Amino acid sequence: MGVVKEGRYPLVPFFTLYMILFLYLPLLPHSVHCQCTKTPIIFNFGDSNSDTGGYADGVGLNFSPPNGRTYFHQPARRLSDGRLMIDFLCESLNTDYLTPYLNSLGPNFTNGVNFAIIGSATLPRYVPFSLFVQVSQFLRFRSRSPALMLNGYKDLVGDEDFENALYTIDIGQNDLAASFDNLTYSQVIERIPSFITEIKNAIWNMYEKGGKKFWVHNTGPLGCLPQKLALLARNATELDEHGCLQPFNNAAKTFNAQLRVLCEQLRRELINVTIVYVDIYSIKYDLIANASNYGFESPLMACCGNGGPPYNYNANINCGRTGYTVCHEGSKFISWDGVHYTEAANAIFASKILSTHYSTPQLSFNFFCNNM
Repeated sequence: MGVVKEGRYPLVPFFTLYMILFLYLPLLPHSVHCQCTKTPIIFNFGDSNSDTGGYADGVGLNFSPPNGRTYFHQPARRLSDGRLMIDFLCESLNTDYLTPYLNSLGPNFTNGVNFAIIGSATLPRYVPFSLFVQVSQFLRFRSRSPALMLNGYKDLVGDEDFENALYTIDIGQNDLAASFDNLTYSQVIERIPSFITEIKNAIWNMYEKGGKKFWVHNTGPLGCLPQKLALLARNATELDEHGCLQPFNNAAKTFNAQLRVLCEQLRRELINVTIVYVDIYSIKYDLIANASNYGFESPLMACCGNGGPPYNYNANINCGRTGYTVCHEGSKFISWDGVHYTEAANAIFASKILSTHYSTPQLSFNFFCNNM
């Protein structure tokens, strides 16, 4: 499992990724055929798991190599070697990748907007770019876009499209991670209802502005991230059979259980609304627990980082900084930089989502096409 020296980052052939998908994911070819008759509209809210450039636009920087090496062949303002789950889901609907809301250089919002920002959480509320701030940005976009279109502006979204749009939410991981920095396990659990309330408020705000179709991801196995393991895995009794930190994963499961209840509650309360709850936790944990079955090696080790096995994560030498090393084949790794995932892993996550087996109700992603 070799690494290459800093600054050398060979491209992973497309063939390698597609062979993984061909061998292990027979459902994918049937899932990605879009049935949309009009361009789907997607409004996405979240953190680094789905940020396609909002953070880079907001602070005026780009990420350094080897980020983006696999697909884009250069840093693409994403914390990955290639595409994210949201990119693959857009591909499945035959629509362009989402443009960040903060992109001021020739943005195209005809297929929606990405409000997700790296580091975002549900709380604190007024700290950029919390979920509350992201929804506030959406509400401004909601009020301005149709009016500007009437005045001749292009590359925006019309009034009727907001009702037919898909609203995707993937947030909560940073809330749990930050809570563990200074709280006990029981105190973290006590905070979870406040995170859920923020997600509830966000959905209500979008519903009141015409939103009817919601796609809600739960949070992944935080205790399996190489970052957490490298910094905190000191007591073997806290690790499960696959080497993940149980307290972190148990907190994620508690968050997810409450999020699922919220989705059930909102289905009863909101009129003519579809809310799909997606079990991302099970998808990601299955890949880690059964990594070899999917063609992956060292499921708890970062491809790009510093320190070598077992986790290759160093808080002072992150991926791209002086002293980092990077694996030859990202397609063999699940974790890209200790916190974020490789394109190969994201491709599998997306295909599992598209299978509908992890969704409640089990609706195809194509159900959310803007066909009206």
